[in-house]
Amino acid sequence: MKFYFWILIVAITATSCKNDTDQTEGDYAFLGGEIINANNNFVVISKSKCILDTIILDGKSRFVYKVENMHAGLYTFLHGGEIQMVLLEPNDSIMFRLNTLDFDESLVYTGIGAKKNNYLINEFLQNEIEEEKIFKYCQLLPDNYEKQVDSIKIYKLKKLETFKKKYKTSDLFNKIAQANIHYNYYFNKEIYPFVHYGKNKSKILESLPENFYSYRKEINYNDDFLKDYSNYNTFLRSNFNNIALNVHYEHAKDSIFNRTDLCYNLDRLKLVDSLVTNNTIKESLLYGYTIAYLTKNKNTEVNNILLKSYIAKSNNSSGKEMATRITSSLNNLVAGATIPEIKLINYKNNVLNINSIINSTTVISFWSHTYYEHFKESHYKIKELKAKYPEVKFVLINIDTYGLEASTNSLKRNLFPFANEYRFVNPKASIEMLAIYPMTKALIIDNRKKIVNNNTNIFAINFEGQLLGLINR
Repeated sequence: MKFYFWILIVAITATSCKNDTDQTEGDYAFLGGEIINANNNFVVISKSKCILDTIILDGKSRFVYKVENMHAGLYTFLHGGEIQMVLLEPNDSIMFRLNTLDFDESLVYTGIGAKKNNYLINEFLQNEIEEEKIFKYCQLLPDNYEKQVDSIKIYKLKKLETFKKKYKTSDLFNKIAQANIHYNYYFNKEIYPFVHYGKNKSKILESLPENFYSYRKEINYNDDFLKDYSNYNTFLRSNFNNIALNVHYEHAKDSIFNRTDLCYNLDRLKLVDSLVTNNTIKESLLYGYTIAYLTKNKNTEVNNILLKSYIAKSNNSSGKEMATRITSSLNNLVAGATIPEIKLINYKNNVLNINSIINSTTVISFWSHTYYEHFKESHYKIKELKAKYPEVKFVLINIDTYGLEASTNSLKRNLFPFANEYRFVNPKASIEMLAIYPMTKALIIDNRKKIVNNNTNIFAINFEGQLLGLINR
């Protein structure tokens, strides 16, 4: 399971590391595994965003960990920037095997408790496969689209019933498996107005059957049990995107939807504030929406307005401080400004200042093991761009904290050259100073070391047009 949230959010929204009140003293489970093509020498085990332990891999890239005085539920293991969940219950003894080159797809569990986890990982992979189909179905008329997503849900529920008849399952597993199916279905319904072709979202909303969102009456916006579950959180984000759209059109003058509209984004924060009381869920949504907006918008005035709204609604002092610093960083990255003084290290172990490597039109992009597919695809894309625009310098910076060896091995393994490849000397501070979100973000700098574009994307349709405009200036 990949991290589809900014790495800084983890530090902001993490819940306190307290013992579960309903755990049974003496209950335990074992979790272990073998990691092929390990990116580093450790695995991090967590529960509810609270790190339980960091386990060093042995000489064969294996480990075994005993979870003592455990509370049955979803745990996570992290390796090399990739994360996946595992359901642990008392007396489970689960081993897994995976290859980092194909993390989720290669993951297989064995041992006591393996069947339920293989079921869950297969469902996760199936959802990823279905995503492309769902986006195509979104172009159907509402009634036909509803039939398609209903049929997917019915099939999955039947499949779950077959699994439960074949294997003895716990109430906990049943609850998680049911939630996985239902919240994935709800998510598919929520995205329809946004993915359906046409910019007039008001007309699309009006075309929906009256009971299209009837399930909303049953939604618990404060489900403490599911607060760490990805399908639930993905649904919540899409749900608030959607209901904010309805609220927005009640007073919007323009029927053409714009995601960066300040009014729409303020409406969304207000809805979260009014409907969510669970502190963990609320703070995660408020912070996530705020940072996403700030980093996509180049108007410092409206950024400050949204920041003010977030600060008024949040009770998370560290989140408010972080959002304030990020806003300040973005205000310093406006077109015409000089890129901040940031220290880099190259793969000869030399430390340089970022401005010292800019001596012509330069594109700076970033990569992380957390987004492994993006790491590979961005390097392929830049190879193509280098051939087309030899007068432009393309710089790639790894933002991870794993050390030089991990990124060196990744570059070698994929046969990528080391020229113009760097790492941050201080990743956390540098990520904040350059407001690196999303990971696809790139900067264009001119030959005077001035920022031309502080948030572009090398995969964007208009990216090469931006380069040509600067080259011919």
